[in-house]
Amino acid sequence: MTEPLSTPANLDPSSDFSATPSVTQAANDLRAAAGEKAKELAHSISSQAATLKERAVESAQHFRDVAGEKATTLKQTATERAESLRIAAAERAHRLQETATEQWSHTCERGKDIQITAEDYIRQNPTKCVVGALGIGILVGLMVRR
Repeated sequence: MTEPLSTPANLDPSSDFSATPSVTQAANDLRAAAGEKAKELAHSISSQAATLKERAVESAQHFRDVAGEKATTLKQTATERAESLRIAAAERAHRLQETATEQWSHTCERGKDIQITAEDYIRQNPTKCVVGALGIGILVGLMVRR
């Protein structure tokens, strides 16, 4: 154990103060030791911060690289998908156009057939057609009039 600084022997004014450590010296020693510890701690923290910064930069670079690769892959996939959809849409539009053209041709032929049949019927039965047209005209006139 350490000796207390204030004992009856060392408080005596006639005693020699040089034998006991002074409070000022002890405070200076503590201050110097604390300064050294603070410098060591600051150096240690500084080196740890530098290490962490390097790791963060490496992680950020790795993340940037991976994100760039993923973006390129997604862009390529989207481009391929868009192209395949465009081709499929063009094929479907072409099939619809062909179907519409066929239907229009078929409808025109049927219309011509109906026209020829109607003309033949009218030529064979002119009286029936005139009386029928007159009756329909009267009915339409009465309906419009009311």
